[in-house]
Amino acid sequence: MPDLAHIDNTNTTPPASMQRARGTGRLVTQVRDGRTHIAELYQEGCAKIRLPRTHSNALEAVLINSSGGVTGGDRLDWNLVAAPQSRLVVTSQACERVYKSTGADAVVSNTITIGADAHVDWLPQETILFEQSRLRRTLNVDLAEGASLTAVEAILLGREAMGEAARSALLNDNWRIHRNGQLIHAEANRLTAADLERDALSLLAGNNAFATILFIGDSAAAKVETVRALIPEGAKAAVSAINQRLTVRVLAPTGLALRRIITPIIAHLSRAGSLPRLWTT
Repeated sequence: MPDLAHIDNTNTTPPASMQRARGTGRLVTQVRDGRTHIAELYQEGCAKIRLPRTHSNALEAVLINSSGGVTGGDRLDWNLVAAPQSRLVVTSQACERVYKSTGADAVVSNTITIGADAHVDWLPQETILFEQSRLRRTLNVDLAEGASLTAVEAILLGREAMGEAARSALLNDNWRIHRNGQLIHAEANRLTAADLERDALSLLAGNNAFATILFIGDSAAAKVETVRALIPEGAKAAVSAINQRLTVRVLAPTGLALRRIITPIIAHLSRAGSLPRLWTT
């Protein structure tokens, strides 16, 4: 009969690790016969890139997260390289959804390299943060001489139709823009689920949607008055320009109200003068 006192009941089976989404996408352009074409395309995991046909000289890229959203522990890496004198428009298939996390951050890394005299429109659709979501995102851009950029990031706190405000959502969003290796723009948006951040008049002031639009190029200062004229009366928005940077900040109570404010501005600042079709379908 076995000695029960010496039986080891310790469970040595490691805890099951939860399945997490991983995705890496890379796109490199080239210029041929005056039009921008694909030179290199790499896709791994849940990161997909589609290139719809357009009638312009620009190459349009649609970034797709086939996992249907991100949650804690997921990671997406996008890397875009625009060749000298090329034109690249980048958007997303739909709004990116960031779901409840069990503790870890969802990580999204965006890296863009823009060659001399090239232009990139970085125009992803809105990001929706759900209750108890955690998002850590970066945007790193390196511009060569004469290169220009139009970029937008819009955040929706919860779903308006469901009466959500996602007051427990956490966000850490960092932008770093360089020209010829020199830092020319840096900013960080951070939400910690504190009531002060959501309600204070100097911060979100009770609004559930906000956006930053950035244009970098020689004509930044000349565009200020036109952009201001596009902002509806009474909208919570501000425009500023310093050297080659034009920055627009917008607050809105809902995602629909935010989109109505920012779409004319984005269309004006984009090199194509219009929004990608997916923004309007």
